[in-house]
Amino acid sequence: MAGIELQNTVKEALNALYHHPDDAVRMQADRWLQEFQRTIDAWQVADNLLHDPSSNLETLIFCSQTLRSKVQRDFEELPSEAFRPLRDSLNSLLKKFHQGPPKVRTQISLAVAALAVHVSIEDWGDGGVVNWLKEEMNSHPECIPGFLELLKVLPEEAFNYRISARPERRRQFEKELASAVEVALGLLTACLNASELKEQVLEAFASWLRLRRGISLSVLASHPLVLTALSGLSSEILSEAAVNVISELIHCSAVGNSSDVSVHMPLIQAIVPRVMSLRPQLNDPSKDEEDVKAIGRLFADMGDSYVKLIATGSDESMMIVHALLEVASHPEFDIASMTFNFWHNLQVYLIERDLYLSYGSEAAMEAERNRRLLIFRPAYESLVSLVSSRVQYPLDYLELSKEDLKDFKQSRYAVADVLVDAALVLGGDAVLKILYMKLIQAVSSCDQNSEWHPAEAALYCIRAIADYVPVVEAEVMPQVMSLVPKLPHQPQLLQTVCLTIGAYSKWLDSSPNGLSTLPPLVDILMNGMSMSEDTAAAAALAFRHVCDDCRKKLCGSLDGLFHIYHRAVYPEGGNFRVSAEDSLHLVEAISMVITELPPDHAKKALEALCLPVVTPLQEMINQGPASLGQKSARELTVHIDRLAYIFRYVNHPEAVADAIQRLWPIFKAIFDVRAWDMRTMESLCKACKYAVRTSGKYMGITIGVMLEEIQGLYQHHHQPCFLYLSSEVIKIFGSDPACSDYLRNLVEALFGRTTCLLATIQDFTTRPDIADDCFLLASRCIRYCPHIFIRSTAFPALIDSAMVGVTVQHREASSSILSFLSDVFDLTNSHEGAQYQSIRDSIIIPRGAIITRILIASLTGALPSSRFDPVTYALIALVRAYGVKALEWAKKSVSLIPKTAVTEVESSRFLQALSEAASGVDINTIMVPIEELSDVCRRNRTVQDIVQDALKPLELNMTH
Repeated sequence: MAGIELQNTVKEALNALYHHPDDAVRMQADRWLQEFQRTIDAWQVADNLLHDPSSNLETLIFCSQTLRSKVQRDFEELPSEAFRPLRDSLNSLLKKFHQGPPKVRTQISLAVAALAVHVSIEDWGDGGVVNWLKEEMNSHPECIPGFLELLKVLPEEAFNYRISARPERRRQFEKELASAVEVALGLLTACLNASELKEQVLEAFASWLRLRRGISLSVLASHPLVLTALSGLSSEILSEAAVNVISELIHCSAVGNSSDVSVHMPLIQAIVPRVMSLRPQLNDPSKDEEDVKAIGRLFADMGDSYVKLIATGSDESMMIVHALLEVASHPEFDIASMTFNFWHNLQVYLIERDLYLSYGSEAAMEAERNRRLLIFRPAYESLVSLVSSRVQYPLDYLELSKEDLKDFKQSRYAVADVLVDAALVLGGDAVLKILYMKLIQAVSSCDQNSEWHPAEAALYCIRAIADYVPVVEAEVMPQVMSLVPKLPHQPQLLQTVCLTIGAYSKWLDSSPNGLSTLPPLVDILMNGMSMSEDTAAAAALAFRHVCDDCRKKLCGSLDGLFHIYHRAVYPEGGNFRVSAEDSLHLVEAISMVITELPPDHAKKALEALCLPVVTPLQEMINQGPASLGQKSARELTVHIDRLAYIFRYVNHPEAVADAIQRLWPIFKAIFDVRAWDMRTMESLCKACKYAVRTSGKYMGITIGVMLEEIQGLYQHHHQPCFLYLSSEVIKIFGSDPACSDYLRNLVEALFGRTTCLLATIQDFTTRPDIADDCFLLASRCIRYCPHIFIRSTAFPALIDSAMVGVTVQHREASSSILSFLSDVFDLTNSHEGAQYQSIRDSIIIPRGAIITRILIASLTGALPSSRFDPVTYALIALVRAYGVKALEWAKKSVSLIPKTAVTEVESSRFLQALSEAASGVDINTIMVPIEELSDVCRRNRTVQDIVQDALKPLELNMTH
């Protein structure tokens, strides 16, 4: 298509995109424009339209975005001689749009910055981009606003990984910018004379400060730009740019563990008094909320950056602490919560023993620690009082939107974390006393409808610190527990009461009055189970915690526990509002109590626990296969899931083995009739898995019939859960000689069928769950029964299958395949595995070159970059197993990649890293060259396509 014609088509498409009434036409225009942006013609068309005086705003924005995107991602499309005309054109556009439109000017600035990232200082000429910019600003002072925007984005683009620069070039660009800092700051200082440019200058200065390189802290303290920013804090309308600069300066002067404090002090001494002078404005009602937020942010930044100095407890540092307490007291949670990170970091500095090592002896360390804790005690006590009111439900909480309710819950979690920090500094019992006083105060005004909010808030806070209150605490907790039964049963309050009871289950177990305290508390939990689904969920969870920690105390109260259980699981059991999911907490709770019983009693209790679950299943089976087949999965799984929990948490192997043997006819009936139903099969396999895990070698003949059942069903119903149940069986019985025949048949049957199902990459894509569970099972076979698995015909078939499926895009399936390959390569690392080396090598070596090529293709784009770690580990495991051979395979694979995509130097570094890995060097020391090869090959779509076309991981000849 001719140039003018294509330009007109772009304009028409943009007009259709923004103005056509038909959605379908707009979508078609959008698709066409996206495709156009990927073409080589987009360079010239976008450039022409930007220079065209008749182009409207929509065209200018689209073309500036296109040009910026092309420079960032597709610069390599252009011949080297195109650089200067491109730079000159962008420079001309920067001048043309120096007064706006702002969106266009920003895109052009980003394009020039991206060009500078790609092009070395030698090729750019004029001493590099910053010196070139200096000349342009001197020659065209009227265009300074446009040049200032470029000066701002230059350091930001150094870390923009959308720019498809090679890692080496990116590092070089950072060095170039660092060496040009003085010139850049000189340009910005020169622009301070124009007051209308001050905001822009300060924003650019903040951007250069973020670079964190090439800037001398000692020079900064008295630098004109810093002084301008500090004075900007005094203006009537707080300068946002000045706040950003001061924030960056605070970060620059942060004092770390190994920092030389004296280097930072001149800048700190310039910043702190200026920021401290803003403290009165925190509570000034005339100040705009955004201004107060900005001031709060500066105090929070000081706290975070200077925490090491503050932790010494000097008089100066305590002034900052008191200011931060003032920020924490602000009524707006967004402002108050800015300080939360500081209180956590300060807690770490006060508590961590390693941070006191410089004091020498144990006694000196302890003395200094105690001195600091004493100094900060009042601050943390104030903090507890300040934040604890933040968790109070708003009066209109019932009208909150779902989003607002979510934000409120997040704010409660944040406050809970602060209370934990306070408990670590003050001790849980000290924080408990403060919160108990608030509870007493709240309870005195608490009634059914309106005044429950403060009591709920105090209890929420008491619950938050439960793990830090000593179990022997005997002053406050008995009073709390005697108080909660007297509180009104308002839903939110009751929910928090239930969760608080659960949180203090360990304390209840240790309490000398635990037995007398428990009954009224269990009554509260039963009330919770009756009120609403939310209170029932909280009560069921608390019941589980109480039964877990107080199990020995509750052994004599089984009848009462079973009464609660029956009310929850029998539909006609009463008014309990416990959902099927939450009833599992009750099943788990009673199972844990049964675990404490002697074997004979446990067996009877287990039967009683199973009875309400088994009876409805038996009734459904008695109605015949046709009726059973028509039931919804939910009708079955609600009961089967409870059995799974019983088998998991009743830790009496013989009793559980006896139960599964008695129940096997029921399980078999469901297996036979519902094998097509994934949800029911998953539930049933989970129950079997926990039965196997708990019973172990006591399973007896049941394990044989179970394996026979799933082995037969898998041939026709390819349920992934049959594979994960087999995985559990392999783990328990893999080394048992008595089970060898069962397991050999199982391995051959399951893997034989699965490798037929997974013959192509499309099969892996459509059945990722089967692939995931299949290769997890294979890895388990390597660990627990290599004597069966490595010698089986399934082993080579699975290697071939892994080669086909390793590039599947499904995360879990791909990771399982890579882990399996790594386990195969690592097989000889163990003494037992070494005996199978010859068998393994006879299968891997003929396939080694292709496996290596597929792994390198996966590393360089066939799999997402998020899969880098497992791919790299598999590749390193391969070269460690096969040494020189594997390095030769890798060399051949890398040689297929064209030099336009990967340079000789990049290839050599990668191969050198693999060579070092083969000789046993620590993996962490060789990751950079491997990661850089991966990045280089993914730097843009064109390069990625070139690399994958060269390696062809999906088209390799699979015959060996």
